[in-house]
Amino acid sequence: MFTPEERARVKDRVLALARGDARITGGAVTGSASIGTEDRWSDIDLSFGVADGVEPADVLTEWTELLARELDVVHHWDVRSGPTIYRVFLLPGGLELDVAVTPHLEFRARGPKFRLLFGESLERATTPSPPVDDLIGLGWLSALDARKAIERGNPWAAEYWISSVRDQALALACLRLGEPPAYARGIDRLPRELTAPFQDALVRSLDPEELRRALGVAARLFLAEVSEASLELAERLRPPLHEAAEG
Repeated sequence: MFTPEERARVKDRVLALARGDARITGGAVTGSASIGTEDRWSDIDLSFGVADGVEPADVLTEWTELLARELDVVHHWDVRSGPTIYRVFLLPGGLELDVAVTPHLEFRARGPKFRLLFGESLERATTPSPPVDDLIGLGWLSALDARKAIERGNPWAAEYWISSVRDQALALACLRLGEPPAYARGIDRLPRELTAPFQDALVRSLDPEELRRALGVAARLFLAEVSEASLELAERLRPPLHEAAEG
């Protein structure tokens, strides 16, 4: 695995590349390093503003060609969110390098994990949490799809959907207690007495009876979290979820 020293060298190289590129209007470190919580396993998260009239994708293309030669890039892929392109690099030793590029007029913090290193950025934007109804909708949809997969003899699909029921319930708990719900970022900060019952919602084998058992536990825990948001809605959802999990 990569060392902290190797990680620091890669970060310094990318920052030097950005500082020397006239098309870059600002650069920031994001993720855990921006708030002083970087640990042995943290990856590198960097974000850059791109000048007006320049395509951010063109900057990424040029940088990728250079970094591929210098850093022996194993693979890379893109994630797009609004005006921002996140290029995610896998480097030797399992080191992940995330480079985000955003048009200058949109370059800003979208959460607390953003520390400007050079240049300029706009005022921080407020990023809304996912609406409760979205998480609830994904939860009941996942429960129904899990039951269908069990009955169709598709155990891997059933496991996938059962896990989704559990994940939506935990996301609802995060939202309720003020923790970030996305990508499991807040789950490990939830009280142990809240998360402990979710261990029983883990699928232990692909046997149909085990899948039904795990789905039943996940559905009950999901309904309990829905009740915290809306007791009336939880009561309306109880019959179809009971049918999906127990019928």
